[in-house]
Amino acid sequence: MIASSEPTCGTCGRSLQGVQVSASRRSGTTDELGPDEPEPERDGSGGSDLLAALLDGMDAALCAFDADGVVTHWNREAERILGWSADEAVGRRGLAGWAVRSADAEEVESRLLSAMHAPGRQVNEFALLTKDGGRVLVRTQSAAVRGTDGKPAGVYCAFSEVHAQIDLERSIALSEALFEDASWGVVLVDVDLRPAVVNAHAAKALGTGRTSVLGRPLGDLLSQGVEELESALQHVLAEGAPPAPAEVWVGVRAPEGERRRCWRSGFVRLASPLAEEPVPLGVGWLFQDVTEAKQSEQEASLLRFRTQQLHRASRAAAECEDPAEAATVHLDFALAGFADHALIDRVAGGALVEAQTDAPVRLVRVAATPSGAPGPSKLSGHAGLPARYAEGHPALQCVERVGALRASAGSASPEEARLWAEARQWPPDAVHALCAVLRSRGRTLGVVTFLRGAGRSAFERSDAMYAEDVAIRIAASLDLAGLSDEPV
Repeated sequence: MIASSEPTCGTCGRSLQGVQVSASRRSGTTDELGPDEPEPERDGSGGSDLLAALLDGMDAALCAFDADGVVTHWNREAERILGWSADEAVGRRGLAGWAVRSADAEEVESRLLSAMHAPGRQVNEFALLTKDGGRVLVRTQSAAVRGTDGKPAGVYCAFSEVHAQIDLERSIALSEALFEDASWGVVLVDVDLRPAVVNAHAAKALGTGRTSVLGRPLGDLLSQGVEELESALQHVLAEGAPPAPAEVWVGVRAPEGERRRCWRSGFVRLASPLAEEPVPLGVGWLFQDVTEAKQSEQEASLLRFRTQQLHRASRAAAECEDPAEAATVHLDFALAGFADHALIDRVAGGALVEAQTDAPVRLVRVAATPSGAPGPSKLSGHAGLPARYAEGHPALQCVERVGALRASAGSASPEEARLWAEARQWPPDAVHALCAVLRSRGRTLGVVTFLRGAGRSAFERSDAMYAEDVAIRIAASLDLAGLSDEPV
């Protein structure tokens, strides 16, 4: 299961290439710190102390045998797993009767000592005995220890409990799968909030390659949502993972332009398993693009709200004695969540039939929302004076086209937007406009205009459809008001 050819720690996977141990003082050979190089001479016992510290500090259990099969080294991890101390283990010939059942000893020892004459290392699984009589299944990695003359002088054996090794392999397999085959984005962010590792799915979502994104600030990759995302990462570093995924709207910088996406994100804090106290290494950020689902959800919610508003407006308008007042009721219900201002302009003379479409059109203001404090729309235009709309005004174009029309000041400055609105006889804070024609009984009665300020987005096609639904109801009320004014 382990592809590497050099010896590694059975628990943590670290290389043991530099910790090959020859037979100890009982065999008369010299300990080595390298695969083929003799240990340099040192005064005193410093070399032995260093070797003992290295062996006892290892995360894997380690024992060594000389050429005759006598145990020469036994570290603390081996003592922890099997219960036999170094004093009890070192000096014993073989493992029979104490670390291995006598019936299994010949096979186990032959397989271990065969590593002296085999290239590389050998991996085996054995059932060893603990001091209290229990049995534990271990995975061993054994390799030859060579003397200064290059000949085999013994064997070292690193081992760990099989379940610990399997847990390690599962962790490694999981991380490799996440960064190669995962169908959602996985990003490891360091403590400086910069991507350290990115899988293919995340790189595609960010519009970059897997290597070009590494080490770059998130602000270089995202134009919107950076502050919210960095705040979430900092919270995870300080407090730990949140209890539930978070949905973050971001603007992704892309060669073809900014792409607005919604990512459902989960976060986990990464800490070093080798430190005595948890030391944060960064944050694991997993996300999935849910933009289409969120947009569908928002559209469905908006459609339900607008349908309910139309229903409520129809019920309220049915209670109005004056049909003109019913028209303003429809207008007021339509404004909720849709626009900031609204105007109703009626064709001068009552109505415009198809045969009169070539004649100049004059519009008279019938109703408008109050320009100051919020309140119900007010009827006006009793004098019948036409509105001072210049040629090409959106309301006049709407009548000519007999269809909805959208207009916007675009990216104009506040002063330019104010002049744009005033030139069209609209409130000075209007930036976006939507005009819908009022039609009833095959005639054009006028125009309803919805206006939005700078704090709202421009009108879209779905908004135009809603405005046309409202316009139908307003036109029916105005037509009824005109019929009621005619002599019987």
